[in-house]
Amino acid sequence: MKNPHYAGFWIRFAATMIDSLILLLITYPVLYYLYGDSYLSSTKLVQGPADILISYVLPIALTIILWMKYKGTPGKTILGLHIVDYKTGESLSIKQSVIRYLGYFLMIIPLCLGYVLIAFDKEKRGWHDKMGGSAVVYKKSL
Repeated sequence: MKNPHYAGFWIRFAATMIDSLILLLITYPVLYYLYGDSYLSSTKLVQGPADILISYVLPIALTIILWMKYKGTPGKTILGLHIVDYKTGESLSIKQSVIRYLGYFLMIIPLCLGYVLIAFDKEKRGWHDKMGGSAVVYKKSL
């Protein structure tokens, strides 16, 4: 990539918050419809098969598809960011996307240190970016 402008921690955090809000606005009404009041008051981690699909499988699959097809999720798009291949600036492959997503889980294990390090990395890349060979950049810098 030629002179990319890497996106820092706070704008990426804001994009994640936007994505989380959108996801909640879509999934909670469906889950409430399927499981009723008990869904909101239950202490169970999983309410049933539909809960697994809607709360876990759908977000993972959708995120990976959006990364590959649109270079980002709605939050990143709204804030003018792209998730791209670190070396080429092109869209991520399915392999990169899956590895990048799995990297999220590794980043949270040591007290979310993998996320915090985005703020201090020269290229603003977290562990998941380095694992997946990706970078988050401003669209205008591509």
